[in-house]
Amino acid sequence: METDCTRDDAPVKTAAEPTAPHARPAPLPAGTRLLHIGPHKTGTTSIQGALFGAKDRMPAYGVEFPATSRHPMSAVQAACSCGGMMGDSAPTERHWRQLLDQVHATGRNTSVISSEFFADAPDDATVRRVVEQLGGERVHVLVTLRPLAKIMPSQWQQYVQNGLRMGYEDWLEHMLRKAPYEKPNPSFWRRHRHDRLVERWVRVVGAERVTVVVVDDRDRGGLMRTFEALLGLPADLLQPVPDTVNRSLTLAETEMLRNLNKEFRSNGLPDELYSKLIRNGAVMHMKNACSPSSQDVKISTPEWAVEAAAGIGAGMAERITAMGVRVLGDPALLSAVPKKAGKGTLQEPRIAPEVAAQALYGALAAVAATASRPAERGVHQTSSRELVRVLGHRCLKRLRRR
Repeated sequence: METDCTRDDAPVKTAAEPTAPHARPAPLPAGTRLLHIGPHKTGTTSIQGALFGAKDRMPAYGVEFPATSRHPMSAVQAACSCGGMMGDSAPTERHWRQLLDQVHATGRNTSVISSEFFADAPDDATVRRVVEQLGGERVHVLVTLRPLAKIMPSQWQQYVQNGLRMGYEDWLEHMLRKAPYEKPNPSFWRRHRHDRLVERWVRVVGAERVTVVVVDDRDRGGLMRTFEALLGLPADLLQPVPDTVNRSLTLAETEMLRNLNKEFRSNGLPDELYSKLIRNGAVMHMKNACSPSSQDVKISTPEWAVEAAAGIGAGMAERITAMGVRVLGDPALLSAVPKKAGKGTLQEPRIAPEVAAQALYGALAAVAATASRPAERGVHQTSSRELVRVLGHRCLKRLRRR
C-alpha cells in the first residue's frame, strides 16, 4: 500500500552492508557525546532507566550520564519547541540551559544524553542548534528502531493518555489511509517515518556520525549490550530497572480512559485538571497498583494495517541502509510481519473492578493532595454538593497559581 505519507520517490542508492546482528560494535571515540534521539516506543524507557541506574558507576570507565533524572523530558521539549503534555506547564529555555550546563560539566569525558523527544525536532535549524549547543563535532547521533506494526498500538494508547478520543482502528485509518495523514496526531509520522528522521539528522552531522540500531525484541538484553559496547562499558553494567509507571495500558484500560476523555472534553473541563487528576492521578496510580495478566485483552492491529506497516518498513529500511550510516542489527526486521497478525478487536475489553477502583482512588488522592479541608466547618457538617464545589474550586485555584 502506498500513500503520500509513506511514499518517497527520491532515488535510492545502493545499500551498504549492515553490521551483523550479533557483532559487538566498536566503541565510539573517547570524549564523544552520544545523543540518543529515540524515537518513541523503541526501548527508550528501558535504556534510560538502565543508564540512570548505573549513573554512579559509569564515571569509573570515563562515561557520564549528565542528567538529574532518568529522562530530561522538559529540557528536550523546550529545545525542540515541543508543547508539553496536555495540561502540564510549558517547558522553558531554563530547563534546556540546565541540561546544557550538566553536559558541559562532564568536560572531556564521554557522555550520553537520551530522549525520544529529540525526534520531534521540527526542522534542520532546530537540529543544528541542538547539535551545536551539545558539543558540535563531538556529538554522535544514535537512532533506535522497531517495526511500525509493533509501534502503532503502543503509540496509540500513549496518545490516549494525552487526551486522544479516537478508537484504534479509526486512528489507523487516519494514519494510513486518509490524507494528509496528520490528524489527529501530526507528530506520528514526524517521529515514525524513520528514513526521513535519520535523514534530517544526517544532513546536520553527516552519515559517519549517525548509528542506527534495529532493536530485536527476541534479544531482551541486546539494546543494553549495544549501548555498553558503544560507550566502552563492561558487559552487563547496564541492567533493567522495573518501571511500572511507564508500562503500556491494556485495551480495557485504554478504552476506559478514552471514554473518560470524551466525557472530559464534552463538559469543557480545563486541561490542567486533566493533567493533575487523570494522567498524574488516576492513570499513574492504576499503573503502579495493577499489573496486566494473561486474561487481559491486548490491543490487536488489523491485518490490513500490519501489512501496510510492513510495506512502509521495507522501504524505510532500504533508504536508511543506503544513506551510509552505521546500521547495527538486521534491517529486515523493520518489514517483518508477525506470524499471527490480528484481524481486529475480537474480544470485548472489560475493565476489572479492582482496576477501576484503583483508577478512581488515584483521582481522589490527587484531589486530596491539592485541596485543603474546609476550615470553618467539619466535613460531616457540609453537604456533598458543597464539598464537591469547594474542593473543585480550590483545586483549580491552586493549579492555576502553580
